[in-house]
Amino acid sequence: MPSLKDLKNRIDSVKSTQKITKAMQMVAAAKLRRAQESAEAARPYAERMGKVLSSLAAVYDGQENAPVLLGGNGKDQVHLLVVATGERGLAGAFNSSIARLARDHVLKLQAQGKTVKILTVGRKGHDILRRQFANLIIDTVSYREVKNIGFAQASEVSEKVQALFAAGEFDVATLF
Repeated sequence: MPSLKDLKNRIDSVKSTQKITKAMQMVAAAKLRRAQESAEAARPYAERMGKVLSSLAAVYDGQENAPVLLGGNGKDQVHLLVVATGERGLAGAFNSSIARLARDHVLKLQAQGKTVKILTVGRKGHDILRRQFANLIIDTVSYREVKNIGFAQASEVSEKVQALFAAGEFDVATLF
């Protein structure tokens, strides 16, 4: 049986660990809040970009020289889900919420008889989805060593998706 001194040391150790964990959660919450604010600030640009792409698609509708990504390939059988999550935890329900949305979408598409493929961006999404859909994950992109993910990394993922589309790997892509 441990001595009283050992028990006190253990209690102090647990309290210290709790303090560290609480501080890490606060830092993660602050980072998540900043990311949410950035996403909210980008919303008007994204909406405008959607309008521009819609007008481009309308202009090229039915034309032979239309860019393939604007017109698609006319099929709706194979769906690619691009699931973007974080590399680490302590982000509250952020990663699990995204994974849950993706999981629900996979089940809905499978119920409709569609073929589903998953491209995960971030370790957490991969870890969560591989438990249930390991056979559907075609690739994983991880940025563990990158401190601030920016345009270069997004461009890399975009090029990967475009290459998969050009190779005929999927008909429709959805980003989570």
